[in-house]
Amino acid sequence: MINLFRIFKYGIQSFLRNGWLSFSTIAIMILALIVFEGLILFNIISQGAIQTIQNKVDITVYFQSNVPEDTILNLKKSLEGLGEVQYVNYVSEERALADFKALHAGDEAITKTLETLDANPLLPSLDIKAKDIHRYDTIAAYLEKPDFQNVIYKINYTQNQVVINRLISLVDNLTTGGFVLTAFLAFLAASVTFNTIRLAIFSNKDQIGIMRLVGASNKFISGPYVIEGFLYGLVSAVVSFLVMIPIIAAISPKINSFIPEVNLSSYFASSFLILLLYQLAFGVVLGVVSSIIATRRYLNV
Repeated sequence: MINLFRIFKYGIQSFLRNGWLSFSTIAIMILALIVFEGLILFNIISQGAIQTIQNKVDITVYFQSNVPEDTILNLKKSLEGLGEVQYVNYVSEERALADFKALHAGDEAITKTLETLDANPLLPSLDIKAKDIHRYDTIAAYLEKPDFQNVIYKINYTQNQVVINRLISLVDNLTTGGFVLTAFLAFLAASVTFNTIRLAIFSNKDQIGIMRLVGASNKFISGPYVIEGFLYGLVSAVVSFLVMIPIIAAISPKINSFIPEVNLSSYFASSFLILLLYQLAFGVVLGVVSSIIATRRYLNV
């Protein structure tokens, strides 16, 4: 216990003694941790955006007016058997006309025009909702089979395809970019921590030599430097987490107005502890691993 206490004591002293080096190391680690937490929050935002778009996007298949209802219902049943499909809703000609009249009940011109028509101008249709926004291509390809060409009048997927593909591409690119930036900053933070520990070892070379002569163990010599790396990670994690609180409070209303399903402030409040643990784990591991590598290389332990 005495040795453990001394290891912590010397580690804290080294951390405080290397003022500017500690500051620069912590600053780089804070940037890496902010990007890391930002990546977690971006994943929440992107999932909310995809869910919002997915709730509003579907495939509507319009059928020829002379197609028997049994044929449409058989196709509905076959679509429901696909793993990509969440649900299929059948809209008959009569229901389509009733919905259209209800939607335009206040428009006298449309109401009078419908009254003058002898037949229902609307077509029966199937509204198809996919389980995942990436699966609409598969469903559209299924509907383009030659067996269905004689009964299908139009598929509206091509109107939404551009929006869907752009959203998927944007989210994938931003996620990849976030991972790359986090990895780069983590590598930079690890390098700075590594060099800080290396400088501390070189500056204490004479003291380390004396400790070896009097029989100090390798763990006792390297321990304070590992504690120093631990403190870098711990302080960086706490500071970066505190910095994110006002940032989230500022951007949350703007994101919520754009994506109503996403409330960053509520998510942050409900996931406070788990996000803090993520930050602490990432920061401490980054600092400790860098210190261990530096001590093993320059202390030969």
